[in-house]
Amino acid sequence: MLTLGLAVACQRSPQPETSATADCTVVEHPAGTTCVPEEIQRLVTLDGVAFEYAIAAGLDPIATVFSDFQAPLEPLMTDAQEIGKGGEPNLEAILALKPDLIVGQDAHQGIYPQLAQIAPTLLVPFEHSGQWKEVFLTMGTALNQAAATQAALDAYQARAADFQAQMGVRPNELQASVIRLYPDTINLYLKDSFCGTVLQDAGLARPPAQDIGAAEAKQRFGNSIQTSISRELFEQADGDVIFLWTGENTAEENARLQQKLDALERDPLWQQLKAVQAGRVYRVPSYWIGSGPIAANAVLDDLFKYLVEES
Repeated sequence: MLTLGLAVACQRSPQPETSATADCTVVEHPAGTTCVPEEIQRLVTLDGVAFEYAIAAGLDPIATVFSDFQAPLEPLMTDAQEIGKGGEPNLEAILALKPDLIVGQDAHQGIYPQLAQIAPTLLVPFEHSGQWKEVFLTMGTALNQAAATQAALDAYQARAADFQAQMGVRPNELQASVIRLYPDTINLYLKDSFCGTVLQDAGLARPPAQDIGAAEAKQRFGNSIQTSISRELFEQADGDVIFLWTGENTAEENARLQQKLDALERDPLWQQLKAVQAGRVYRVPSYWIGSGPIAANAVLDDLFKYLVEES
């Protein structure tokens, strides 16, 4: 039994939810039982998370539901066909592709019966983005890519260790704040968010208001990885450095965000923050809210850029 609820049985060529022509391994998951082909040729992913994990594990999906947050990540710019946006896969498009396996998050359980009629379908449990390493390993094992998945994580951990080595004695002395500007709120990203786990691996400290684990955050804020603050609490966004990002799904929303950012930068309370006064507020892309090893390496790239190369 794997840690996030997938069970892999050592059986070959069982009766899956659809007919199979090749040897496969039985995998139990939140939506049912699936026969995963040992040689996956026509993989379709239902969301950006599964797509990134498949790419990082050495697979080549033929189609996926794209996310605007994937745009800055070059390894995800493949020739995969688009079969939907915004978490809404097009079932007719998937059927026409004749996949041999469909993979996505357990958020797609509502359409699992239809998907399972098209091809064997695996849905991976995913509670929040801070679990990304655990989920990646689970999915890699289920897709018969355990070695490649572990190698990708080992390479990431080696880069995080290299960052700490290049920072010398400084990492745990430097508090890194991460905030996201929404059209109507400002949010702090907490210790067990995706970017929070990368900062932990890089050995960086967090401001006290952001150094809150998932369980406590869920209890206090109703959200495991982030919380909103008012203008009067801007000091909770302060640190030695601030990483700030924005990103929405429409041009209109992004225009509103730019106006909000302009107003924030003029705000006297914002201007009082030590990171602002030191000129150490860095705009970063939306992969900071990512959920996989490709995005995690991109976050490390930013840490090297702003804290090693420009320091």
